[in-house]
Amino acid sequence: MSTKYKAEYIWLDGYTPVPNLRSKTKILEFEEFPKLEDLPIWGFDGSSTLQADGGDSDCMLKPVAFFPDPTRRNGLLVMSEVMLPDCETPHPSNTRAPILDDPDAWFGFEQEYFLFQHGKPIGFPSDGFPGPQGEYYCGAGFKNIGELAREIVEEHLDICLDAGINHEGINAEVAKGQWEFQVFGKGSRTAADQIWVARYILVRLCEKYGVDVEFHCKPIRGDWNGSGMHCNFSTKYMREVGGKEYFESLMAAFQKRMDEHIAVYGPENHLRLTGLHETQSIDKFTYGLADRGSSIRVPHAFKNAGYKGYLEDRRPNSQGDPYQIASRILKTISEVPTS
Repeated sequence: MSTKYKAEYIWLDGYTPVPNLRSKTKILEFEEFPKLEDLPIWGFDGSSTLQADGGDSDCMLKPVAFFPDPTRRNGLLVMSEVMLPDCETPHPSNTRAPILDDPDAWFGFEQEYFLFQHGKPIGFPSDGFPGPQGEYYCGAGFKNIGELAREIVEEHLDICLDAGINHEGINAEVAKGQWEFQVFGKGSRTAADQIWVARYILVRLCEKYGVDVEFHCKPIRGDWNGSGMHCNFSTKYMREVGGKEYFESLMAAFQKRMDEHIAVYGPENHLRLTGLHETQSIDKFTYGLADRGSSIRVPHAFKNAGYKGYLEDRRPNSQGDPYQIASRILKTISEVPTS
């Protein structure tokens, strides 16, 4: 007996510099739980998403990853690339199709964000500001967490885990009303797909709480931490061979390509990368052992293993496109000889 599935096609629209997540549901019927190749390409009105003109408005959605949707009976979450009407040519707004991918490259993204209600982060008083930063990071108690926040964060975690999103953890962050979740994936597209779907799940979940997710990298100006999306990365060579000489060559390549990295690490990053609040200035490139004020943080485990393992790029911000971030990192790594 066949089953009707509610397939929620998710895509990125044509807004810049930060695309919005869009979605719509298609009812599909299958004899058994579908595979990715079973999901059809589907069209949408690109003139309503800044991706086409009204006189020639057809755009197409190509499924590239999907997950069960625990919040709906027989639901599917279908991450899709936007294609031109020939269904073969990527739309100019499609940042996934052209990225450099390496299935042996591992990425861990640390997605920070604020939960906003009534124009302020959850936990902020109606007038003014709460107490200064200090007790909020990984904090507990109403005075540190505020109303609704933990309920939302825990429900988001459960939905993502049930969907098969590879979450590795969650925590309250340094500023009040700020939180983080971490997603790990093998392959740049895999990790980035999961970040986008996890973002979508969070935004959709917050609808029922009357809460907005604020991904801007510096929504609260002044002496408050901004939001990043630190990117932990490694390649097979970094994990298995590495070495100090290779590491130093890699850092030289990252310094050479500093501007290219910053260009895809999220908009208005100058507001966050100031040299304060655990950041390096946007116009400098540094690396340091366990140094959260450097562009690249080198874990003690990396050095102790003979300069093998993973590194953390702390410059990407919370609005960054993980497709472009991972691709740029791999492009820079590819410039460094491995023999």
